[in-house]
Amino acid sequence: MTAMDDIRPAPPTPAPSAPSALSRTIAKLTDIESVNYALTNWLPRRSATRAMGWLSKVEQPLVARGLIAVWRTFCDVDLSDAAEAKWPSLHAAFIRRLRPGARTFRAQAHQLSAPSDGIIVASGRIDGDSIIQAKGRRYSIAELTGGEGTAYIGGSFVTLRLTAGMYHRFHAPQDAVVERVRYFPGDCFNVNPPALKRVDRLYCRNERATVRMRMGDGTPVLLVPVAAILVAAIRLTFLDTVKLLRERADPIVTLATPVAQGQEMGWFEHGSTIVMLVPAPFAVGIGVATGDRVRAGDVLFDRAVIEDI
Repeated sequence: MTAMDDIRPAPPTPAPSAPSALSRTIAKLTDIESVNYALTNWLPRRSATRAMGWLSKVEQPLVARGLIAVWRTFCDVDLSDAAEAKWPSLHAAFIRRLRPGARTFRAQAHQLSAPSDGIIVASGRIDGDSIIQAKGRRYSIAELTGGEGTAYIGGSFVTLRLTAGMYHRFHAPQDAVVERVRYFPGDCFNVNPPALKRVDRLYCRNERATVRMRMGDGTPVLLVPVAAILVAAIRLTFLDTVKLLRERADPIVTLATPVAQGQEMGWFEHGSTIVMLVPAPFAVGIGVATGDRVRAGDVLFDRAVIEDI
């Protein structure tokens, strides 16, 4: 059992004020799939992402407070478990740490935890070279992982979507050694349901990485963090938190870095997705279902599900 961050607790963050009539109207419009998709994907995605990345890091108090207020109005944001009560910028609020004990990793040796908070948008068995994602979209794991997916055929997967208001850091799902990281440049489509429904092979087209881990018994585990529109950045704590993955000269890094279950591995600088692949005999745990909201540390996979049958 591993608690996450050794940071002094902060007092609970006050609840946001009631949204205005304008914000309620805009929220209703963005609930319409076609409008939501148009607003977040028809605009110049890279230009909007660069602009938002710059703006989110502005540490002017009025700008920071205004941006955080807008963010909390239009996104489902819960800051009650944050380690701090105030942030110098929107970016700082996005990548916030949590107070001690806010997440607990409970997976036993035959289990694997959720690496992050998220909504399960797809899960199931890996049959052949493909996995079926949200809206019935079929993805080639060879394309998604750059050829690393063959070890997981016959195993299982879970796809977690981190919404814009969620806690953005991700953690080791079990005690393991990180062996390899590979970066894939790409687009920055939104990863919400309207985009998943309309954009073919979205995860394979977006900027992403593969992080291969190996447990003590030799079992490989693959995390595929996928970036999304607005900020669209992935940082890996165990590798280099100064540079973004896209800023590194070598897209492939081989290493042998041990991580303990619950140890921070990195973060997104906006909402995004993590696809987690595990080989047989691991399977999606009993009670884990598409549509569930999970928190980092919840058990996602269980080897005993198959072994005890």
